[in-house]
Amino acid sequence: MTIPEETTLERARAGDVAAFNQLVVLYQDRIFSKVFSLLRNRQDAEEITQDTFIRAQRGLVSFRGTASFSTWLYQIATNLARNRYWYWWRRKRDASMSLDSPFGEECDMTLSDVIADGEMTPAETTVNNEFIDRVAECMSELKEAHREILVMRNVKNMAYEDIAENLGLSIGTVKSRIARAREALRELMGEEFA
Repeated sequence: MTIPEETTLERARAGDVAAFNQLVVLYQDRIFSKVFSLLRNRQDAEEITQDTFIRAQRGLVSFRGTASFSTWLYQIATNLARNRYWYWWRRKRDASMSLDSPFGEECDMTLSDVIADGEMTPAETTVNNEFIDRVAECMSELKEAHREILVMRNVKNMAYEDIAENLGLSIGTVKSRIARAREALRELMGEEFA
């Protein structure tokens, strides 16, 4: 017997994490499909889907119910996807230029002539090392469950399916836990590293 969505929603609004995870499992594929259809980029669509559920969980107490929960979720996802699209459009993400084409008619210099060789400057190395140290410090401050799931996903590069099997969880629960763990890490990292 399945529990009606309204009951699950009310439990989630009351702070029941398991109930919210059920809503994530119920809607994540549909939200992902909607976002992917807008952005045509799998990685962006995955991130926006996770962000949608993070926003939804934070805003659940203020959800008035004037529209259905699914409509509300779709609106959050659509807004986030549009913001991502315009962010990349303003930065000309999809514009490309051959490395061998000259900058202009009066200039023989090409893009490959001016691109760095991949070596970091001493200043870049210092900043990179500070960032790595800060991540390590903040990872040690995370709850064990958050640290474990981030290590599996981001350090060991395990697939969602493998993490789910390893932890005995559904894929939807794994994705929502990863999203919460990343949010907890962002908060610990602070504004200067966001």
